[in-house]
Amino acid sequence: MPAKILLIWHQVLANLKPFDGIPPLLARLYLTPVMMEAGYRKLTNLDSNAGWFESLGVPVPFLFAVLVGLVEYVGAWLLLVGFMIRLVCIPLMVTMLVAAFLVHGSNGWLTLSDGNSWLANERVIAAQEPKREIRRLMREHGDYKELTKYGLPTILNNGIEMAITYFLFLLLLFFMGGGRYTSLDYWFGNWLERRVKSS
Repeated sequence: MPAKILLIWHQVLANLKPFDGIPPLLARLYLTPVMMEAGYRKLTNLDSNAGWFESLGVPVPFLFAVLVGLVEYVGAWLLLVGFMIRLVCIPLMVTMLVAAFLVHGSNGWLTLSDGNSWLANERVIAAQEPKREIRRLMREHGDYKELTKYGLPTILNNGIEMAITYFLFLLLLFFMGGGRYTSLDYWFGNWLERRVKSS
């Protein structure tokens, strides 16, 4: 019986193989707008971003702002079409690690100041009273139901959560590649292989 179940499982996996390009495609589509927006903002506000990098102690801040902006913006377009995926993931992963630990590291894990999370640090706990005060003021001086119809107000904690999430997506793409049938890498690789075999 276990051998039969194992055989069925292997058959299911074999039948899914033609679709294994879908997860890398979805990861690329998820990352594309994130990286494109981040790169675009850096490239269109170079002076302010250079000043911000300088405040973090980054050497040659203007050059760093240009390089990071280009890596993110150009990288987003390459992710979108699935070209040179493994190569482009390397500088993007480095960028995400720098963002996580140099920019967001001191803020802890959480992106939002969720005081109920087991990952809440002192910074998140300290944000709970200001959040309550913001909500009290909204109730007293505004239409609370209207103001909160799209969600409750919160305070951004700006922890490493998102940068590490993006890093992990990029790490998966680095090992999986752009995806069967869904990336230019796949089609270009097949074309190149045929050229090499025919020469």
